[in-house]
Amino acid sequence: MNRTKVAILGAGFISDIHLECYHRFIPEAEVVAVYARNRNKAQAFAEKHHIAQYYDDYEKAILESACEVVDICLPNFLHAQVTLKAAAAGKHVIIEKPLAVTLEEADAMIAACKQNNVKLMYAEELCFAPKYERARFLVKEGAVGDIYMLKNSEKHSGPHSDWFYDINQAGGGVLMDMGCHALGWFRWMLGNAKVSSVYATMNTVLHQGRTKGEDNSVVIVEFENKVTCIAEDSWAKHGGMDDRSEIYGTGGVIYADLFMGNSAVTYSKNGYGYAMEKADTTQGWSFTVFEEVFNQGYPHELKHFIQCVREDLQPLVTGEDGRAVLEIIYAAYASAGTGKKITLPFAPEVTKPIDLWLNPGAAE
Repeated sequence: MNRTKVAILGAGFISDIHLECYHRFIPEAEVVAVYARNRNKAQAFAEKHHIAQYYDDYEKAILESACEVVDICLPNFLHAQVTLKAAAAGKHVIIEKPLAVTLEEADAMIAACKQNNVKLMYAEELCFAPKYERARFLVKEGAVGDIYMLKNSEKHSGPHSDWFYDINQAGGGVLMDMGCHALGWFRWMLGNAKVSSVYATMNTVLHQGRTKGEDNSVVIVEFENKVTCIAEDSWAKHGGMDDRSEIYGTGGVIYADLFMGNSAVTYSKNGYGYAMEKADTTQGWSFTVFEEVFNQGYPHELKHFIQCVREDLQPLVTGEDGRAVLEIIYAAYASAGTGKKITLPFAPEVTKPIDLWLNPGAAE
């Protein structure tokens, strides 16, 4: 089989997940190269996963590896510049969330990919998570009547890598890291309906000594179709990863839990190896997950993207979707900063989204 060649840019936690997906679930793809800013880390990642080429220069990885697809798993501040290089080289792009730090970057990325006739595929895995997809199809079947409210909650005790806590690299805190999942899922559930307004509150409650970014947020999104959506996101919740959604309709309700609902409830006196993402101990009661990556939708997402490249199909989730999510994030930060509801469209010029919270006058 003629396999589609992929270069993974990044050698951290999410890159490991993508590698597992390619190796276990996507035989039609071949990872031919990896890039990391630290050459030793790139080499270690390549040796661990039996990847032939490794680089500490992303331009060389894009241009010299003979890849057809660039899978970007890098810190947020690098998303735009790397995408522009990949597009100029004629490479299709898979981009981890968030799409970019600023709306101007997002617009440039979308334009560059269109100009160079390559696909910009926005990796929002909640649109592919099997349990959430089952719930979405139940809604389409009319199981719960007309939706009037959606809720999504994603929480843990903090990211693995230091750069997440640096607002100059990440563009914000938990909202940029995890809130984008809920916002993307709301739009997915509602057929990309337009947002009318956003209200948000946020604070730094656990990681004050490590970041200026928010580590706990609540965002209320009102759509033009009168559906109200609530996103709760936190880096301050102990006990491992928590991701759950609620769907409320005029004829029923659906509760879907990605982690606790797919685990073996375990008690261990002495503790054991791995329980679940972000769990800091396995002593006492714990939730032991299985097929964690599969349940979150990563293999389904990446397999779809590779199929889109191989068969020249339109991706289900694109750069335009990532931009729409980023605009909602802008509005959420501005709302938290001013204490007011923000109406869309909303596109102030800022260096990074969190400035709208830390400096409420930045939107004026």
